[in-house]
Amino acid sequence: MRAALLHTDAFLRGSGLFAPARTSERPWWWLPVMIIAFSALYGAVMGTYHLHTTERLLQVVYSASKVPLLLVVTSLLCLPAFFVLNTVLGLRDDFREALQAILAGQAGLGVALASLSPIIRFWYFSNSDYSAAQLFNAFLFAVATVAGHLVMRRYYGPLIARRRAHRLMLYSWLALYAFVGIQMGWTLRPFIGIPEKSVTFFRDEPFTNAYVFVGGLIFGR
Repeated sequence: MRAALLHTDAFLRGSGLFAPARTSERPWWWLPVMIIAFSALYGAVMGTYHLHTTERLLQVVYSASKVPLLLVVTSLLCLPAFFVLNTVLGLRDDFREALQAILAGQAGLGVALASLSPIIRFWYFSNSDYSAAQLFNAFLFAVATVAGHLVMRRYYGPLIARRRAHRLMLYSWLALYAFVGIQMGWTLRPFIGIPEKSVTFFRDEPFTNAYVFVGGLIFGR
């Protein structure tokens, strides 16, 4: 455990094996492990809303698995398009480093979420409104996303210094990830679970499109 925390500290500082310039020396598996472990921790705490019955314990398990799924599956869906764009811009030789930067950003997001988990638990103690709980979780995800973006920019720094076209790819990834991530989050609902309803992995309704739903609300359809 101590070694894991020291690795995490080095990652947050961008030092040691986690210095952006030491991509080839870094254990390839460490960043994915950080993504899964830390995001699962936040997910487990996220699922403790109205934890008054044994059935609600199942929501903790579901949420602990869904947050890593959200991050990992969204990234996997975006990678093919990102790879093609890198190839078209002549950046394919740097793709391994770009992938490390992406993973670092996701790991930063996961660590930030885990650090915010005591706050969400305190919020649950202080406020029992379901809509407020949803909004506050969304706010904490936004804060963690900013942290992940800052980490990703740090790792993208050497790439951008080498070739300016990498800056375009950085922004392209952010736009693509946000677009897919919103729909993925919509598909994986519920993350908190309405207390009055039975705990389920997916909502008991047909799969829908987040953008179509929002468009309907805006245009009254």
